Amino acid sequence: MRRPDQQTTTRPTPDAAPTTPPDAPPAKAAGPGTPGRADATAAARPAAPTVARPTGDPTTEAALAPYLRGQAAEFLRSLRLHHEHSAPADSGGHDAAAATRALRRSARRISGCLHTFRAALDPLWADQLRAELAWLSGILAREHAYAGRLTRLVEALHQLSGPALPAARGARAAGESTSDAQGRAALGVGAARAGALLERRLTLARTRSHSAALQALGSSRFHAVADALALLASDVPLAPGPAGRTAEALLEPAERAEQRLLAAVAALPPEDTEPYNEAQDAAWHQARLLLRLHRYAHEVVLGAADPALTGAGHALDLHRDAVEAAGAAAAAARTPRIAPATAYALGVLHADQRHEVEAARAVFREAWPYAAVLSAP
Repeated sequence: MRRPDQQTTTRPTPDAAPTTPPDAPPAKAAGPGTPGRADATAAARPAAPTVARPTGDPTTEAALAPYLRGQAAEFLRSLRLHHEHSAPADSGGHDAAAATRALRRSARRISGCLHTFRAALDPLWADQLRAELAWLSGILAREHAYAGRLTRLVEALHQLSGPALPAARGARAAGESTSDAQGRAALGVGAARAGALLERRLTLARTRSHSAALQALGSSRFHAVADALALLASDVPLAPGPAGRTAEALLEPAERAEQRLLAAVAALPPEDTEPYNEAQDAAWHQARLLLRLHRYAHEVVLGAADPALTGAGHALDLHRDAVEAAGAAAAAARTPRIAPATAYALGVLHADQRHEVEAARAVFREAWPYAAVLSAP
């Protein structure tokens, strides 16, 4: 997939190794004037990564069908492990959780490929299965999300309240104002109650999500999904006719996925925007979704994920976690009839997680390897 100045996936080419054109201009920041920190970072970034390229152009039979069959087989193996480790006599809850994560991982990859390469597959079958996999992945993700959110918030509370307790019990540090000391004391008092409130709320939500996941895994709807994936492990319904089986049936959709990702990153708010602007979160979540779809398309076309985007993807995951944690703290603060100290601690926790959101955005900008996109007006 070619793009003259920014490229995250490349078309597979025959045996010849890629070379740089002799007249290619050096990377530099766009626009006149003295380059700032962002321009210096952009100038240091490569315009395109070096990607291992298989020989020849992959076709649906050579690349997409084996990939989908492999992911379907992985889903069935994970399902078997989940049944084994979820038995009442089995005490390995960690193994059951690992099997659930593997189920979600396979379901996401199959669903992403059905979305990106829909034109190369039977469209009616692809749409139906993708909708069912989205339902299943969402059901299985909730319990893990609530557990991770609780751990994140409790650890953040400990970090925020730890330094405040000595000041609340003893003398204030030299130069500390009365209002600062009062704020530290209120945070120390309210942190324990805020932690208990969060644990009660998120543990209840996690328990309900666990029950919903067990109910879903025993439902006839899930068994229909498992049957469909069992068939997929042996036979992939491709689009009728020879047109859907050529290399272009894979390369063109993968290129479109890449271009959507680049456009979404270019549309992200600039670095100097106001903090705590929750209206911007949706654009970052969209970039994370498109990066995931691009990664799956890259796995199909080139056989592996793009290593240049690993750091950027991790930063977007941290961004999502911080946004959801901040939302949980804000929702807990709206609980009726809570003590003022508890509400204050939850407010400080919300602000801390919004700072983590801003930090994740900064990490993404540093990790994103194609500076031409981020420096676009």
